[in-house]
Amino acid sequence: MSAPSFKIEAPRSLATQVAQRLREAIVDGQFALGEMIPEEQLATSFGVSRTPVREALNQLQQLGLVAVRPQRGSYVFEASEADVQALCEFRMLIEPRAAELAFRHAREDTIAEIRAAIAEMTAARKSKDGVRYSRADTRLHEAFVLHCGNSYLQAAYATAGAKIAALRTHLSAPADVLRPAGYEQHQQLLAYFSDGDFAAFDALMRVHVAGTRESYVASLKARRAAA
Repeated sequence: MSAPSFKIEAPRSLATQVAQRLREAIVDGQFALGEMIPEEQLATSFGVSRTPVREALNQLQQLGLVAVRPQRGSYVFEASEADVQALCEFRMLIEPRAAELAFRHAREDTIAEIRAAIAEMTAARKSKDGVRYSRADTRLHEAFVLHCGNSYLQAAYATAGAKIAALRTHLSAPADVLRPAGYEQHQQLLAYFSDGDFAAFDALMRVHVAGTRESYVASLKARRAAA
């Protein structure tokens, strides 16, 4: 007779709940890049003390979404061209390998997830909803990692994933929802993945991410010129 399981689900701490909500707000563009995050106002809004808010901000600092400056406060991260370059290089290395693993580990589940993401993109394009498009874009790219079956690769991507998602919304979402090129590339990536053609997949992913990098850099330059 096997021993009974006494495993229980531990409730999420207040700090974790606050961190999750703030993460969503930053990724969705509810806070601007470089904007100060008011601890006292957030504590009042969440109905908690400042302690879990500070703990949440420290958690988000580990993800690169927040910069905590002693005696000055907490701020949403500010992207640089060097950040964009590094993150795009990271994606070019990780995402094609994750896709190959996902094909072997959970091909059908990955295809279903990507199709659902593309359906969301289609709806977002019709309504010209940049945030919705950005969420779907993130869902598509994270599908390869989600289903790759390698916990170390997933942990590595999770460290950068929030920042990658936030940059989509802040730097390219308004334009992406109107441009056909990226949308069509996502559909082609699905086709290559479904066929297991990873030479073509890798080549297109490099083109796709390079285009993203150029778009982000142009957006950063435009922001500096307007400041």
